[in-house]
Amino acid sequence: MLTALLKYQFLQNAVLAGLLASVLCGVIGVIIIEKKLVMMSGGIAHASYGGVGLGYLLGIEPIFGAIGFALLSALGVGFVKRRGGASADVLIGLFWSLGMALGIFFVALMPGYPPDMSSYLFGNILAVTRADLYLTAGLTGAVVLVVAVFFDSWKAYLFDDEFARLIGQPTALLEYLLLATIAMSVVALIRVVGIILALAMLTAPAATASLFTKGLGSRMAASAALGAVFCFAGLTISYYTGISSGATIVTLSGAVCLSSYGVRALADAHTRKHAAMEHSREEVSEK
Repeated sequence: MLTALLKYQFLQNAVLAGLLASVLCGVIGVIIIEKKLVMMSGGIAHASYGGVGLGYLLGIEPIFGAIGFALLSALGVGFVKRRGGASADVLIGLFWSLGMALGIFFVALMPGYPPDMSSYLFGNILAVTRADLYLTAGLTGAVVLVVAVFFDSWKAYLFDDEFARLIGQPTALLEYLLLATIAMSVVALIRVVGIILALAMLTAPAATASLFTKGLGSRMAASAALGAVFCFAGLTISYYTGISSGATIVTLSGAVCLSSYGVRALADAHTRKHAAMEHSREEVSEK
């Protein structure tokens, strides 16, 4: 794998894309889990499929259509939610299904043979081009910059948005920025693992990191490091087995995350058992 990495440009692009995606998932994934926006992220991801189809229909780069649809759906949900309109869950489900349906509808309107859109659904990290890398780097840089600038404000907002509002934080701006960064993160992951698998990459490394770290910054760093390990290990397994890279990366991430939860549960059970035994000994000694 290392020899091939030095030799082939497509592998170098894949590794760089994986590293950028890891940083993105490390930063925004922790916030998504902390703010309980996992299902909203899934809705935004699937809504972006409508933009992919529209891009094909209009003859523009499909990823730009995905950016537009992802941003509109994210900000639309945020706007209606803040105005006290329809339930957020209803809107997420609506955008989720409507985006997928519109993607199919737009492609069906195209003359001739329809394009193969499977790479947008399941990703193809080995087909990442330099242009894709520049776009991913730009989206990653924008997300990291926004989080860094508003880091202290977001800590209060994540803890309690009502508390943040009372101490003078611009909670409306923070919420819209958060939704916009989620949208950009989803689009950046499309070329790596695809629309369907993007949610797992946003949550698995962050969830694993949250089991062993406490502070917001340390969790982001640990999540990014885990994401990089998953991407490189998944690429290596895919290189030798011929299995889809995106599916391998996500499967590995999910397996490690679930195993970590199991190990943590066993450790907590052992700690509780040990504490109970110590308490029993103390009661016996007192008698």
